[in-house]
Amino acid sequence: MDPKDELKELIDQTTEHLRYFRDLGVTHIGEATQTEMPKKKIELTSLFGGAEPIPVEQQYAGETLEDIRRDLGDCRRCKLWSTRKNIVFGEGNPKAGLMFVGEGPGADEDASGRPFVGRAGQLLTKMIEAMGFKREEVYIANTVKSRPPDNRTPEKEELETCIPFLFRQIAVIRPKVIVALGNPAQQSLLNSSIGITRMRGQFHDYPRIPGIKVMPTYHPAYLLRSPDKKREPDLKSPPVSWFARAEPPERGETRGKPGKILVKIL
Repeated sequence: MDPKDELKELIDQTTEHLRYFRDLGVTHIGEATQTEMPKKKIELTSLFGGAEPIPVEQQYAGETLEDIRRDLGDCRRCKLWSTRKNIVFGEGNPKAGLMFVGEGPGADEDASGRPFVGRAGQLLTKMIEAMGFKREEVYIANTVKSRPPDNRTPEKEELETCIPFLFRQIAVIRPKVIVALGNPAQQSLLNSSIGITRMRGQFHDYPRIPGIKVMPTYHPAYLLRSPDKKREPDLKSPPVSWFARAEPPERGETRGKPGKILVKIL
């Protein structure tokens, strides 16, 4: 190895060690008693065994959505790349107070590269407007960025590979409320195995960043298949809008503003 490359590698290793100790709460390091340079690359795992990995929110602190998209690139990290047409990264207000997270792109989304543009997307847009927002005021993404074949549920390996990009998006946007659309989304965001029917309609703390609330509800595609569920009050009640805007409702609000209890979505 070239001496310059070897020095750079050593500096990188030292930086990794210092970051690790910083995250443990270490504020200073005493004078070293061993001055001999290590001859082999030191792996963190050999020193710290089962130490918890540094969360992606800390690893990529200070990045932008553009940085995340650039890092994602023409992603081939899981097998979904082989059948997709387009990566569906997400879209909307990068400083949104309200964020929606679905399961994965469908056929229309795969063709266009945009999230929720098919029939389920049209229903989601109506839901957003019924809550007193415009679609461009919120941010919309999915747990995976590539379409699973035949719209199947993303597999565990696919979720584990792709979900860090979603976590990074959330860390950049810092919404006040995330609406989790469907079971895979709410279980991934809340790190839970509890089903949607027990979790829906209630605020839960987002475990990765303090201060963010998660509201699980049915996926719009499920609502299209089960019209009777459209009248259930997950998102029609005012609190989601109030939390997302971080302000109480005003007296005498009219239809379409937060605070209005809607009778139905459609």
